[in-house]
Amino acid sequence: MSKLPQKGVPPRAQKPKRPEMKVRPQGSIVPAANVQGTALMAVIAIMSFLACLTLGGVSMVRATAASWQSQISREITIQIRPVDGLNMDAALIEARDLALTFPGTRDSKIVDREATARLLEPWLGAGLDIDELPVPRLVIVTIDENSPPDFAKMREVLKEKIPQASLDDHRTWVDRLVSMARTTVAIGTGILILVFSTMVLTVVFATRGALAGNRHIVEVLHFVGAEASFVANEFQKHFLKISLKGSLIGSFLAALFFFLASWWQSQSLATPQSDQATALFGQFTLGIGGYVGIVLTLLLIAALTTFTARLTVMRTIDEIDLIRSDPARSDGLISQ
Repeated sequence: MSKLPQKGVPPRAQKPKRPEMKVRPQGSIVPAANVQGTALMAVIAIMSFLACLTLGGVSMVRATAASWQSQISREITIQIRPVDGLNMDAALIEARDLALTFPGTRDSKIVDREATARLLEPWLGAGLDIDELPVPRLVIVTIDENSPPDFAKMREVLKEKIPQASLDDHRTWVDRLVSMARTTVAIGTGILILVFSTMVLTVVFATRGALAGNRHIVEVLHFVGAEASFVANEFQKHFLKISLKGSLIGSFLAALFFFLASWWQSQSLATPQSDQATALFGQFTLGIGGYVGIVLTLLLIAALTTFTARLTVMRTIDEIDLIRSDPARSDGLISQ
């Protein structure tokens, strides 16, 4: 049974309910969006675009040079000069048969009169009569790249049987292509190093600017006991977001550029513009490896930006500790 209130005793007053406490969301030390962050994101986007564009260009040139090198390495050419009293057709057949006797040769064909006239048409015009001109005739021999024939022995036999014949194994062109590919890769690597160096310097200055704008907050947090790693993590997360956004924009634009260039090239085949672009740059097709390289460049730029920001913050906090540990420098800073 419930107890009845006694006479003269007032009922127990009910305690008022406390209002529910609302947890205020934790704010970031570094402002989430400011002019410096927007400008830095634009710079990183431009640097990412240039880096991916350079990487894609180097990949294209290397692929084109490798294709040319493979095509040249698969074939050698026997050239027969016309002289008085030489039966050209018989000499071409003899040269072809001699070449096929060497191990390492796969096939051989004679470039006929019509094909020779088409080769000379850009310089001498159409309607040429090859028999009336002292034009050398060619025999193209396909060889095994992995096990090529003895070129010196082949030259010796051809010179002995057909004095007017000469063998061109295209070694000079292959060496030039290899040298060109190496030079292109070296230039591209140098450009990438310059782009990354510029980006690192930009991040350092942007981080110092953000620290200068929030230095009082950093000093208060550090003074009340916040560890340097905590402050560095805040700046690190801030610049990681900026670098990811910027590098993603730049990498996407670079990939879109190569995709549109490849589409334009496929839609404008056999046109002077497409032929000139193909001759200068090769096929605008990166393939899976090229796009994987763009993604890796994106991640490298984001990681490099984050690591640079962390090092800059840690160094700045060390400078603050050094100033506080030196009374003379602290008094001079306060007087200013």
